Amino acid sequence: MKLKDYLKERFSCLLINFIGFFSLVCILLLLDIKGNVIFSILILWFFPLMSYILIEYMKAKKHYNHMEGLLESLDEKYLLSEIMQKPTCLEEKLFYEILRICNKSMHEHVNEYKNLQLEYREYIETWVHEIKTPIASSMLIIENNKSEGMDNIGQEIKKIDGFVEQALYYARSSHVSQDYLIKKFDLVKVINHTIRRNAKDFIHKKIDLQLDEINEEVYSDIKWVQFILHQIISNAIKYMKEQDGKIKIYAKKNKNNVILIIEDNGIGISEKDLHKVFEKGYTGEHGRKYTASTGMGLYLCKKLCQKLGLAISITSQLGVGTKVNITFPLSKFHLES
Repeated sequence: MKLKDYLKERFSCLLINFIGFFSLVCILLLLDIKGNVIFSILILWFFPLMSYILIEYMKAKKHYNHMEGLLESLDEKYLLSEIMQKPTCLEEKLFYEILRICNKSMHEHVNEYKNLQLEYREYIETWVHEIKTPIASSMLIIENNKSEGMDNIGQEIKKIDGFVEQALYYARSSHVSQDYLIKKFDLVKVINHTIRRNAKDFIHKKIDLQLDEINEEVYSDIKWVQFILHQIISNAIKYMKEQDGKIKIYAKKNKNNVILIIEDNGIGISEKDLHKVFEKGYTGEHGRKYTASTGMGLYLCKKLCQKLGLAISITSQLGVGTKVNITFPLSKFHLES
């Protein structure tokens, strides 16, 4: 708070006092009152007034500096009214009560929207679990009635299953902290699970899989990591070249982390699209060629990695291939927390 701004706020008070004083001076001059008397009146008039204004300015400056300090120290600024001291002067009391009422109203609205969001999330989870049953039944029927037509239907149902799973993880992605369990697990266990899940696609597209011997153990939630890895390998398969497709999976262990690398020689990503691939709904040039692209898979991967404390990055060259790195920190902090 600057003194100049504070005085501007009291301009009308000062102006009235100056007008009053000069009116008095005019009267005193007409009465032939001596100058030293007028000067004494000036001192007696303005000294108490200016002293009062300066003292009030110092008190106000101290109060608002304290408030600013409290506000800066808070991560959740809206909690200010909960921790600030109840003021003593009338003006600040009124302001405090208004702030408290506004804060209470805001909390009520936030809780209302939280409940709506929770209700929607529970509905999506229930719907996904219900839709999984007919999907699984359909896949079983297809397995028992082998034919080219059934295989094609099976591929389409598998896509539906993938989109349904994306919907489930999207609904849960805002509440990962309530739904994860950090444990130590063998990285190869997750990789093998994902490869088995996509085995038919590897065979159908005649993709050469190069899987290095991976013995590293990492800390994370195995279920979420399986989803992330499935999205990445599904993308690698989807955007594979028609001939001589190759996917290589290997890991590097460093002092503080383990990096899982999924590398393919697919159609790659153009440079102008590469920095946007993690954006929600962004499909780029491939989205116009492949109608099944939704732009949600990598967005969810990035979001879930951030929630789990993992790092994910992509490098790619159009027509050459794509490399995805997932970094697992090697720290027992996750277990202890």
